[in-house]
Amino acid sequence: MAGFVEQIAIVATPHVLPKQVERVQVLAGQGPRGDRNFVSEPVERKGKDLTLIEAEGLEALLVEAGIELSHEESRRNVLTRGVHLNDLVGQRFLVGDLECMGVVLNEPCNHLETLTQPGVLKGLVHRGGLRANVVRSGTIAIGDEICKLSL
Repeated sequence: MAGFVEQIAIVATPHVLPKQVERVQVLAGQGPRGDRNFVSEPVERKGKDLTLIEAEGLEALLVEAGIELSHEESRRNVLTRGVHLNDLVGQRFLVGDLECMGVVLNEPCNHLETLTQPGVLKGLVHRGGLRANVVRSGTIAIGDEICKLSL
């Protein structure tokens, strides 16, 4: 199983749409540098270091519900293609040179629906992405491979 990073988005200020970036440094226990969720000192964050969502999930939302939701509107850091993120819960995986641990599905919430449009919550159930801890810091870039680690 291997996929790749299609887009990366971060935002420094809450309540503003994230902006696409070509690459970003992500620190274990701190998150993406420059993102609103970045913390200055490493802490146990239980899946808040990095958020990912599948491009295929957003495409299915359009086909099945007629709702177009951009990667930025999903408010996830990384848009992936070619990898089933649900399979990475409880698994170690690489994103470029980052080593991550899939912690929990990033199910959509009412807040996301209020920021976007009705139907987003229902349309993204079980495909709202993945929350991950970063085990080994590094930089990710568009085009980086995503693959499960065999331990």
